[in-house]
Amino acid sequence: MLDATPLLRFYARRRARRLAGEDAPAAQRHVLLRLLRHAADTRFGAAHGFAAIDDVATYQRRVRLRHYDDFWHEYWRAAFPVLTDLCWPGTIPYFARTSGTTTGATKFIPVSRAMNASNGRAVLDLFTHHLAARPRSRVLAGRNFMLGGSTALTEEAPGIVSGDLSGIAAREVPWWARPRVFPPREEALIADWETKIDTLARLSLEAEITSLSGTPSWLLLFFARLATLRPELPRRSASYFPKLELLIHGGVNFAPYRRQFEDLLAGSHAELREVYAASEGFIAVADRGSGEGLRLIADNGIFYEFVPVAELDAAAPTRHWLATIERGVDYAIVLTTCAGLWSYVLGDTVRFVAVRPPRLVVTGRLSYALSAFGEHLIGEEIEAAVAAAAAAVDRDVADFTVTAVFPAGPDERGGHRYIVEFTTPIDERGLAAFARALDDRLAAANEDYRAHRAGGYGMAPPGVAAVMPGAFARWLKTQGRLGGQNKVPRVVHDATAFRALEEFLRRERAIYATAP
Repeated sequence: MLDATPLLRFYARRRARRLAGEDAPAAQRHVLLRLLRHAADTRFGAAHGFAAIDDVATYQRRVRLRHYDDFWHEYWRAAFPVLTDLCWPGTIPYFARTSGTTTGATKFIPVSRAMNASNGRAVLDLFTHHLAARPRSRVLAGRNFMLGGSTALTEEAPGIVSGDLSGIAAREVPWWARPRVFPPREEALIADWETKIDTLARLSLEAEITSLSGTPSWLLLFFARLATLRPELPRRSASYFPKLELLIHGGVNFAPYRRQFEDLLAGSHAELREVYAASEGFIAVADRGSGEGLRLIADNGIFYEFVPVAELDAAAPTRHWLATIERGVDYAIVLTTCAGLWSYVLGDTVRFVAVRPPRLVVTGRLSYALSAFGEHLIGEEIEAAVAAAAAAVDRDVADFTVTAVFPAGPDERGGHRYIVEFTTPIDERGLAAFARALDDRLAAANEDYRAHRAGGYGMAPPGVAAVMPGAFARWLKTQGRLGGQNKVPRVVHDATAFRALEEFLRRERAIYATAP
């Protein structure tokens, strides 16, 4: 196969120079005005007077914040699946199907051709930053492997399809890139995740894989399958893919997985690079090292707003944009996109670690918090505490979830209950040490949690159940959400849903240790 990296390197040098001199707020202002002009004659644009808007402040006065359900009920439901000139000009050809991690309710996220192009340019930014860090990389000399869901798409109407975002992306791959993409089309269509991962593992060992991307938990399961196929080899990426240059991850907080991936990449010349991509758009990519934040892509068809999390439910919340953001503030991220989302509350929370250029970290989901007793834990604190507690007992975590447990009587205390899947077994003594370390880390990180745990009269210590490796994957399969971009919900607020999960794990005899 012809190595296309020299052509990519030529593009990357030009793009890197442009990014080095970028005025991100000016780029964002230009993006917004261009989106407004393009959509002025749509139903949404006419209703909000887009033709007369020429600055950010006027846009924010005229367009209120909306959630998915607002768009669905106000604009999309009556016409679905043929959305023509409603929120974006023309007819939307694709819908990315997603489901809530606890409710399972399916969402249909519009994906325009302009959004497909935006996603493609964002991937080129990813490679631009990779080549800046690894100038001698030959990442396009082999196959680029995306471990996603099935690429099979469902026809909703003539010329309109829905499915996993990876399937939409596969359909839009340009002809010149198809020989460099793995898996082959027939295998990419496999819907059953277990069959697919087995098939792809076997085929990938015969391919020249130079980049690999996916959700960390699924990538680890994939490497575990490779290890069963080649048990005589050390469990390292270099054993299976000696020419691997780049491992791309995203979708969840990486802290609980970092040590496992560092072990996997030991002895290879591949680098880890994080991305922040949602069904609604490709938002940011790491341009520096681990822990230095992800650089927001400011000039790619998406206009961003940032609302302080504490103000989101206020009648008139403050709506920042790149010209007014501050470091260290937890914001709800809001998107206006070239697929017809206008001031759409994505559901993620972010914090900026730099503003010139803008670099952020994803701190969790708006629904990903625990404050049943006034403890005000955010997702970032929970993730970091689990990772630290696992390190304290020399274990790695494959997945976990947590819920609040309320007291059943006046003499009982409420608290949190975790279900944790470790990659290797842990006995009850080790699990008790994990629970203590988890409690200590949360108390050190969060003053409200510490106050509610103090004195023995507030919250009870966290309860932890350890489950067998693979237990969460079996549960996801029963929910029809095995593989792809599906994830185990980190925080479950629905007590009935959590009980159903626990009952399933007990029926499967997957719970093997508890603490206290």
